[in-house]
Amino acid sequence: MFCALVCCACVFGVRLAFGAYIPVEEITLAVGLIVAWPLSMSLAGAYRQRAHGEGTDEFRAVFNGGVGLMATVAIGAYATQTAVARSFVMATLPLAVAATLYFRFRMRKRLHSRRAVGDYMRHVIAVGHREAVLDLVVQFRRQPHHGMRVIGACLPPGTLDADLDGLPVLGSFGEVSEVVAAVGADAVAVLACPELDGTTLRRLAWSLETAKTDLFVAPTLMDVAGPRISIRPVAGMPLLHVEHPEFQGAKRLVKSVFDKVVAALAVVALSVPFLVIFLMIRMTSPGPVLFRQVRVGRNGSHFKVMKFRTMVVDAEKLKDALLEANEFDGVLFKIRNDPRVTRVGAFLRRYSLDELPQLFNVIAGDMSLVGPRPPLPEEVARYVSDVHRRLAVKPGMTGLWQVSGRSNLTWDESVRLDLRYVENWSLILDLQILWKTWSVVTRGEGAY
Repeated sequence: MFCALVCCACVFGVRLAFGAYIPVEEITLAVGLIVAWPLSMSLAGAYRQRAHGEGTDEFRAVFNGGVGLMATVAIGAYATQTAVARSFVMATLPLAVAATLYFRFRMRKRLHSRRAVGDYMRHVIAVGHREAVLDLVVQFRRQPHHGMRVIGACLPPGTLDADLDGLPVLGSFGEVSEVVAAVGADAVAVLACPELDGTTLRRLAWSLETAKTDLFVAPTLMDVAGPRISIRPVAGMPLLHVEHPEFQGAKRLVKSVFDKVVAALAVVALSVPFLVIFLMIRMTSPGPVLFRQVRVGRNGSHFKVMKFRTMVVDAEKLKDALLEANEFDGVLFKIRNDPRVTRVGAFLRRYSLDELPQLFNVIAGDMSLVGPRPPLPEEVARYVSDVHRRLAVKPGMTGLWQVSGRSNLTWDESVRLDLRYVENWSLILDLQILWKTWSVVTRGEGAY
């Protein structure tokens, strides 16, 4: 309502500044807009608490509410033959939508900063087996902006003495409602486990209903979400229908065209930074400016990735001597203070500027703007069977791994994020990742 009031005041202020006459009908319509705005937002779901702080649901609800109100005003004016100034339909309402979206965005950033220091967190009881509970705790601790903090766990009977890295075990599966009441938890997260069947979950939901405690249930298909999942009634039973990801067809063509067009425009826009980086490397370190390395692309195809050189010329020959200093688990090799990295290279790596030449790989069709990390052939040779799923799509310049921790991630976490992207990719998800990449890169966190 505040945004609608401000936009109406701005439109009227501009018109008064130019000496325009404002009819009483327009003033009445402005008052009606201010009253109708919160109602429209409420009907679109913009005030639902679960949509605040993360995801696109909040912004989508604001947009849908604003568009719905614009359509209502336009259709209502046409149906009743009411003269409505175009400034309301073409200026005031769009301005109100834009102002509300910006206000929500700023409030979300403020909420995230407060959650980073432990404020406005929801207390969660995790229900499941030890490994699943520990994994949930790690994820919530790494990404506090979600606003979830696990304060206790309920484990299967017979395992109540398990070590949960300092997290207290408050009860067993049959004592969840009592534990929630005792500690005043805000939510219960039930992780995938065979002991908790449909009947047990239904009874748990009933027991939490009175206290308005939220219930979250993790599906067995942990990495599948979004439009691929729908619930369909079959023979009187609600069944979860999981559609196959689309790796071919029109959506893939749109993604390919989008990648190449944006990459080409970025190359033109970044021509001056390209030249500056070229001169910085040339003047501070002997050897070629560009570094080319064989990587594995979609379906196992090989291509040469291009980067600005950030290490000394004989860096690959020195790798064997540094294997014992590897700080990364799994198949990757990374050292936080790699002695092979030049001074200019350290700066380029911190802000991912060394990866800008990969735009040419995107234009050539070997890579995408967004996708899994491009692996080395020797890394692929050490993949277990499930990890090969990463090769179902083109590797990307950025991805979920880039916006979720970069080099601070473990190997298992990196794989999980890449597989999640493969299973749920879409152009909208790509746009979200590109938007988040900018803030991650400018902060320079997790890159070395």
